[in-house]
Amino acid sequence: ELLVTCDALVEGRHYLTTHVTPYELGRRAMAVNISDVGAMGGHPLYALVSLGLKSDALVDDVLTMYRGFLAELNPYNASIIGGNITKTDSAAFTDITLIGEAETGTVVRRSTAQIGDIILVTGHPGQSAAGLKLLLSSAGPKDLNDHPLVQAYKTPTPRAREGFAVAQTRSAAAMIDISDGFLGDLGHICEESRVGAVLFQEQLPLSVHLREAAKQLGLDPYSLFLGDSDDYELIIICQPENKDIITSAIASVSDIPVHEVGRITEASQGMVLVLPEGGEQKLKPTGWDHFSG
Repeated sequence: ELLVTCDALVEGRHYLTTHVTPYELGRRAMAVNISDVGAMGGHPLYALVSLGLKSDALVDDVLTMYRGFLAELNPYNASIIGGNITKTDSAAFTDITLIGEAETGTVVRRSTAQIGDIILVTGHPGQSAAGLKLLLSSAGPKDLNDHPLVQAYKTPTPRAREGFAVAQTRSAAAMIDISDGFLGDLGHICEESRVGAVLFQEQLPLSVHLREAAKQLGLDPYSLFLGDSDDYELIIICQPENKDIITSAIASVSDIPVHEVGRITEASQGMVLVLPEGGEQKLKPTGWDHFSG
């Protein structure tokens, strides 16, 4: 089955040139597209790249950006097969269309979650958002280049191999990558599957780095986990008895952890967070909004 996705990164909206090098931008731009294909259980094949460049753009920077594209594509034996370049007098942009494929019958969608399914998540969502906040709050961002959270923001790792492994088990009910934030993307599954979700705060996997950054920034670490963040981890929905099958499949291709964080409920219940003391907090499936202020 053919998979086609496209994603654009616009200067000043999705990245700041003072914080991201051309190579990092190239990697990031391709990674977000690879993530979309991987979240459906597919492999990337071909990319078409369109660039909007300012008149003072350096050829060396463009070539370096392409090296970033290829750094993400090469592990999958995927290729750039064409594209377009145009001049822009405002913000520069990178727009990629990625073509992939999946074995017939293995594609995992967003619209097939069922009441009673459990919610799994790979890795530690929220780290990219924390990394960006650290950069924006720092007087000297270069000193933070090697910080794990900053690296999570600059060069996210798409979970395409993990998504493919999950799809091969045919045991996932639904799957999506986290590009708009955990609640935003879980909300997409809930909306398209016409279900609700309950999350357990004590089970949300907060990394040590995220907790430290939240303390430094004076923010709630759970808000960073649940809020806007382009981490490109996977939210996987499955029946409880299939959890071990899925975690084993992921463990066969990477050492990324998998955590159970909630379950799927009736749509009428909406999205709810169960607090450690037993209380409940209603959640809104909000995520990244391209047209917000």
